[in-house]
Amino acid sequence: MSIAQRLQELGIVLPPVAVPAAAYVPFVRSGNLLFLSGHIARRDGQVWAGQLGREIDTATGAQAARAVAFDLLGTLQAALGDLEKVRRIVKVMSLVNSVPTYTEQHLVTNGASQLLVEVFGAERGAHARSAFGVAQIPLGACVEIELIAEVA
Repeated sequence: MSIAQRLQELGIVLPPVAVPAAAYVPFVRSGNLLFLSGHIARRDGQVWAGQLGREIDTATGAQAARAVAFDLLGTLQAALGDLEKVRRIVKVMSLVNSVPTYTEQHLVTNGASQLLVEVFGAERGAHARSAFGVAQIPLGACVEIELIAEVA
C-alpha cells in the first residue's frame, strides 16, 4: 500500500507547512538526511497549551503528540514533494511540558511514534527516540517534537 493510500485510509489530510514564528527554517536537508525543526502541538488552529500532570492527562498528551505528527508529515511532504521519498524515520525528539513529578513523557510521545509507524510501516516508521520533560515550551504548548528522516 502506498503512503498516499495509507493516509487516505487513516483519514489524514496533510496540513500545509507552518510559517516559522522566529529566526529558523522548517527543515534543512543535508545529504540523505532531512532535519525537521520542532513543531508544537496545535488544536483547531491554535496552540494546544497546558502542562502534563496539571491541566492535561497522559491520554490527552498522546493525542497532542499525534497532532504534532500530522504537522510533521505535512512538512515532510512540503520538503520532498512525495512521502514515498522517505526511506526511514531515523529519530524523533519530544519535549513534553510537564510538572516536575510527571514521568510519563514516553507515553505521551507514543502518540506521534505510533502514527509514524501506521503511515510508514514498521520498517520505515520505527525510529530511535528521546522524550524529555521540560518546564516550558514556546507559547505554552504542551508538546514539541522534532524529527530526522533519511530520504531518497
